[in-house]
This record gives sequence, structure tokens and C-alpha cells, in this order.
Amino acid sequence: MPDPTTLRRLYGRQSGHKLRAGQAALVEQLLPVLSVPEDGELNSRALFGDERPLHFEIGFGSGEHLAYRADLLPDHGFVGAEPFLNGVVGALAHIRDGHLANVRVHRGDALPLLERFPDASLSFVYLLHPDPWPKARHAKRRMVNPGPLDLIAAKLKPGGEFRLGTDDPVYCRWSMMIMSGRRDFEWLAEGADDFLTRPGGWPETRYEAKARRQGREVWYFRYRRI
Repeated sequence: MPDPTTLRRLYGRQSGHKLRAGQAALVEQLLPVLSVPEDGELNSRALFGDERPLHFEIGFGSGEHLAYRADLLPDHGFVGAEPFLNGVVGALAHIRDGHLANVRVHRGDALPLLERFPDASLSFVYLLHPDPWPKARHAKRRMVNPGPLDLIAAKLKPGGEFRLGTDDPVYCRWSMMIMSGRRDFEWLAEGADDFLTRPGGWPETRYEAKARRQGREVWYFRYRRI
């Protein structure tokens, strides 16, 4: 198990604009139903009552990707962590509108939650458009760093997949440098431009669309747990 002291702690604000009445109702009524249990080991039976492949998304934003994948794979279980309240509300709306019974959410930091999964229990881990912390003095706060990656590697099954997306060129270069030094992940790129093309089953989120409208490139990385 990775040393918890090497993991990134949570930085930044956790709420934005005031919730409307309907949004507040989602938090009061649906979030308690879908929230991850506060204590104990997190496994498929504890979360969904049966044995099924598990997916974990770190920082799901407004939940578009999480809901899309859950709808695509209804016999899989999806767990997402997001500290930003307005993002959680967005995810709850997607889950309600899609009648998705295979999603559980956590409002808070992803890493303490990830620690509660048994080793080699996850089929996919997603990290899409994480905060790039572009200043050099903040590089240790990036999720793509040895501590968080050691934890992700521990929780992924052999053959499981870690997916990373970013529109920040500094984060792109940093991630390629850090991941190239890992011996527990294999980059699933067959051609030089693979990381410029969104893979199948990877939907475009509103954040990604905004990045493109603003003229930023988006890079997609898929890594297999060796």
C-alpha cells in the first residue's frame, strides 16, 4: 500500500454559485441515496449488492463522462468522487435523468476513498482534465505524481486501464514524463497521433468542448496496468 503521506491533499474551493431549489432538492433527497458509505471497505457487493466490474472516476466535474459510461455499461458499477458541490449536483441530474442505478458518488477528495477499495479490484480509473497546477512550485499538487499513481496502480486489476485526459500542454508533457518512468503501466498507443484522437466510448464533456472552442488541443492517454 502506498504511504498516505505521499498523496496529494485537497486544495481549492469546494462550492460556487448558490443552488437553485431543484438543485438543492437533489442534494437533500438523491445524494444520500447514492452516496458511498462513510466507513468500511468498498467493493462491488458493498456498493451494488453483487459482483460486477468496478470503475472509479477522480474528479468527475459535472458528471457527463461518468453518466455516459454508466449508461454504456449498465452491468458495471461506477463510483465517482468530486469535491465541488455544483459538479456533484450536475452529476446527480444526469443520474436522475438517465435512470442510472449503477452509479455511486462521493462529495470530497478521491484519494482517501480510493484507499478503501481492495487492491486489484478496479477495472478502470479515470482522471479527466485534472487541475494542472501550472506553476513549478505547485507541481507536487498534481494528481499525476508518484503517490497518487502508486495508489491507482495498487487498486487496478492486472490488465485494468487508467485513462487520462488533459487540455493543458504543461500537464501533457509532465504526464508523459512521469508515466514514461513507470514500470507498472503500459501506454496503449499504437501510432504517433493516437493521443490526439478520442478513443471509442470516451464522450466529449462540456469542459472539453469549451477547451476546443478556446483553441486548446486535447490529449487522450490510455495505460494498461501491467
